[in-house]
Amino acid sequence: MAYSDKKSRLPSSPALPWRTRIQLSLLSTFTNASRRSDGTVNRRLLRFLGFGLRTTANPNPTKGVSTSDVTIDSSRNLWFRLFVPTQLAEHDDSQLPVVIFFHGGGFVFLSPDVKPYDVICRRFAREFPAVVISVNYRLAPEHRYPAQYEDCFDVLKFLHNEKSVLPENANLSQCFLAGDSAGGNLSHHVAKRACESKFKTIKRYSFEGVMAIQPFFGGEERTKAEIELEGIDPLLSASRTEWAWKSFMPEGEGMDRDHEVINVSGKNAADISQLDFPSTLVVVAGFDSLQDWQRRYYEWLKHNGKEAYLLEYPNTIHAFYLYPELPETDHLFSQLKDFIHKHCEKK
Repeated sequence: MAYSDKKSRLPSSPALPWRTRIQLSLLSTFTNASRRSDGTVNRRLLRFLGFGLRTTANPNPTKGVSTSDVTIDSSRNLWFRLFVPTQLAEHDDSQLPVVIFFHGGGFVFLSPDVKPYDVICRRFAREFPAVVISVNYRLAPEHRYPAQYEDCFDVLKFLHNEKSVLPENANLSQCFLAGDSAGGNLSHHVAKRACESKFKTIKRYSFEGVMAIQPFFGGEERTKAEIELEGIDPLLSASRTEWAWKSFMPEGEGMDRDHEVINVSGKNAADISQLDFPSTLVVVAGFDSLQDWQRRYYEWLKHNGKEAYLLEYPNTIHAFYLYPELPETDHLFSQLKDFIHKHCEKK
């Protein structure tokens, strides 16, 4: 059951299994160790530490899903992993929705072939069911804004021109954009750009919805949640988020965290009131220090007359869905499935 409870009623810290706490501690330790004083990232050290162990694509079905990697532009390492469900009912020739997924990692870390995202997208494909496209976009600080947005939008153009890379039962007229954390930010802005696009090919897509899972938004101010959860949020802190945004923003161009791509609903927000923006599901957690930004995004969508839904998990953390042992994870997958089915049934 989805619920919303904004009262101050939380315990002093999230109740997490030891397994989860150990994984979070290792994640923070490894990523902190990779951050050089000059603002760059020691990716060689991350590989040495085993951070983000890679998985290979497998055309032979595993847990009911086959995978393959499709290169779009090798010069910028732009590719996606394609997840196709294989355990459909015999003689079932129905069309499957397409979910284009953008991974999290603060625009700095991770990729579609790290194990957690391979597992998540495999589960999406199997349980929705859907054809899932998990995008490998360029990372900061080596590639700063707007590289990530260009990469993700170029995937849409590629799919129109190269439909043969998708299975015959993939229905691009029922397309969803989804992402977690930084990927939630990307899913909003890619949807916005698609709505604004003058490319007729892009407008032929029917974007049924956006699933923004704990999207990574921010601003120059420190919100109530950011202050109160400092030292409690096991994954995020003011220093970590500020470092990520600094890595993301172009150097020497006067861009700050109130830019519309970061503070999406702030004083510099774009006018989306006249756009045919798709229905949006916003996922928020009570121990996520970004929650105030995410709720503002939901309210901003509603204020602009857009169909939006807020799904809150008061007792869990940022990126909880990466940990299958947490009870909220199964519930979230169920809610995402319902969101997709609801919007596909409208046609």
